[in-house]
Formats: sequence, structure tokens, C-alpha cells
Amino acid sequence: MTQTQTHTPTKSALPRHDVRDLALAPEGKKRIEWADKDMPVLRAIRERFAKEKPLAGYRMAACLHITTETANLLRALQAGGAEIVACASNPLSTQDDNAASLVKDFGISVYAIKGEDRDTYFRHMNAALDIKPNVTMDDGCDLVSLLHGERKDLAGNIVASMEETTTGVIRLKAMEQQGILKFPAVAVNDAMCKHFFDNRYGTGQSTLDGVIRATDHLIAGKTVVVAGYGYCGKGVASRARGLGGHVVVTEIDPIKAIEAVMDGFQVMSMHEAAAKGDIFITVTGNIHVIREEHFRLMKDGALVCNSGHFDVELDLVALARIATKTHKGLREFVDGYTLPSGHTVMVLGEGRLINLAAAHGHPASVMDMSFAVQALATEWALKNKAGLKPQVYNVPAEIDAWVAKLKLQSMAVNIDTLTPEQVKYLSSHDMGT
Repeated sequence: MTQTQTHTPTKSALPRHDVRDLALAPEGKKRIEWADKDMPVLRAIRERFAKEKPLAGYRMAACLHITTETANLLRALQAGGAEIVACASNPLSTQDDNAASLVKDFGISVYAIKGEDRDTYFRHMNAALDIKPNVTMDDGCDLVSLLHGERKDLAGNIVASMEETTTGVIRLKAMEQQGILKFPAVAVNDAMCKHFFDNRYGTGQSTLDGVIRATDHLIAGKTVVVAGYGYCGKGVASRARGLGGHVVVTEIDPIKAIEAVMDGFQVMSMHEAAAKGDIFITVTGNIHVIREEHFRLMKDGALVCNSGHFDVELDLVALARIATKTHKGLREFVDGYTLPSGHTVMVLGEGRLINLAAAHGHPASVMDMSFAVQALATEWALKNKAGLKPQVYNVPAEIDAWVAKLKLQSMAVNIDTLTPEQVKYLSSHDMGT
């Protein structure tokens, strides 16, 4: 299996960075290369990019989760000729060994430290923007928000921005509708090869992985309350049921609620579910889904966590206000809040993405498709930059189809093709009974 190697910089040639410890690089490199073996589609893109250099001359700022999978996306973009600076898109999602390896072994400038405070988080994003990028990659729209606020002087340099998350796409579309979006943005999240697999199978598995690592709790026999039945909620609910959990879904959308019912789940309001749940997982992308009135109804020892992008889905300010006692660090990533009732609610991962705060995020094989789409969408945007306007664009269908086809080939799965007769039938109107 051929692998395109990026250069290994000498110590004196290390790019600008702020990571926890460069001594962690050897372990990070092993993990990056391990993930690469399970990312054949992205690897094929990296090999082509290394030959064709479609990103040469462009400066890229990438605000992403600094994980092994992201490292391989950054390697592909670097192979394509881009000058890249990466920063974390969440204070708890950075894998410090991977950040170190990206700097030391692959010569990529990285500003990311797991557990960084809010000031450091924004300082790192600003450091990424100091490169004066032509292209941005966002996982939550934070870079774009800075480019429309404190760093708007740089917005005119941006050819296009890629957005990887549901939350980020929501923010971008709101900006477009308000007429304030300053440059083209591509909704990578909305590509079928991203949200249909990454959000459902990736989030489903990695979220439960985070809960289990943080708590060592058995899921079987527990009542698991999943707030939101979008693609992420579907994945979490399915995996929780697969582990033997009794799954309750809460929703605001009547169509999605009916779908959850017909998929075999109990559906009720959060007010009803609050007293029943053992484990609560929010995946809505909205604010204060679990509030003071819900916390007050919870069982002693109830576990509460979030797998949506931002830490706003749980009203932790209200929880801290009503708590009679706070127990920090009961386990790594577990804090307890004792309520007036005497019950203690356990918050996992500080209310941040539990799958990245307490675990390693999505498996490489599913991120292979997401990041393949990300890389190809970037190439498409740059090739078509002359015709793009300040609006949100969908990923072209042919990119989705190509990624899916290559993924199937890597899995040794064959599918049928239409016969000439079938092609004719599908394009006709006079054939039938």
C-alpha cells in the first residue's frame, strides 16, 4: 500500500506552534499512521494532490478537532500545496500527541492544547488567522465568526470557507439570510457522505464510547434519554439500544418524533423523561435543552452529557446556581452537583462534546468519507472561485458519488449498474401497463 510521506522538518525548522509537549510526537505519529491505514479514500486523494498540487499558493486556516483523523486531512491538504495553520475547534477535543506530531513530524503549524481556557482558545484562533488565509475550514463556524467581527479586515482575502458541522451550517445560513455573509461557504456537513454516515454511525459509536470511558457504567438495562432525533440522535439512539439500553427520545419536530416512534423508541417530553432517565445525551445543536426544571426532577446519580458541538445544550449555569454542593473531579471528566433534594447529578466532560472530551472521537473509517469530501470540496471551490458568491453552497453531487464509489471499492463491495434497457425506461414516459 503506497503512502505519500510529507517532509519531516528539522528541529530548527519547526513551524510556529503552541502545543502541550513536542516530546509526545512519537506516540502521536504512530496513531496518525494507524488511522491512515483505515482512510483509503483520503489517502488516494493525498496521493493525487501530491502529484497535481491543486492547492498550491493558498494559505489555509483550519479550526478543527485536532485528532488522528484530522491530522490525515491536514496531511492531504499540505500534499496539495497549501500552507496550513490549524487550531482546535473545542477546548477539550485536542489530542496532544497528535498536535505534537503534526508540528514535529509533518511540519504543520498547530495551536491547540487539550483543556485550554477560553482566552487561550481565542488566542489560538487568532494565531491561525494571522496567516491571512485565503481558505478557512471550520468545525462550528468560529473562524468565520471572527472574520465577521474582530478580524473583519481579513474577510476580503477569503476565497471560500468549508464548514463541517450541523451547528456551523446553521450559523452560516443565518448569516446568509441576514445578508451579512462576506464570502462563499461550502456546507460540507450537508453532503450525504458526511452527515448520513459520520453524524449517524460516527456520533452514535463515539458518543457511547465517551460515556463508557468517563464512567465505566454498563449501558444495558439503563434508561438512556436522547434529546434530538436528527442524524446524530438516530445514531446515538441506535447504538444505545444495541448496548441494551432502554431508549427514550425527546423532540420538538413532530415528523422526527413520529419517525422515532416507528423506529421503536419511546418518545416523550423532557419534563416527562427527566425523572425516568439514567443517562441523558443531548444532540440538538440548540441552547438549554436540559434546564433547571429538568435537573430538579432527575434521579440520584443521573449522568448528563452533550454530544452537540457547543457546550450550551445543558444549562450548567443554572445547575451550578441551584446546587447545594459541587464535587469536581469525581473521575476524570465527571463533576457532581448535589441538589436541594439530596440527589446528585453527574455532568460529563464539562458539557462539551463527550465523544472527544472523554474519548477519541469518530472512528477513522467513517471520517475517511467526511474528510475526503472536505478535501475535494476545497479543491472544487478553488477551481470555481470566479463564479462563487457570498452564499452557502452545497457540495456537488458528483463529489458525494465519487467518494461513495471509492469507499465501496476499498471495502470490496460491488454494486450493479443500469442496463441500456433500464436507462431507456427511466428516461421514458410511454412504457408501463
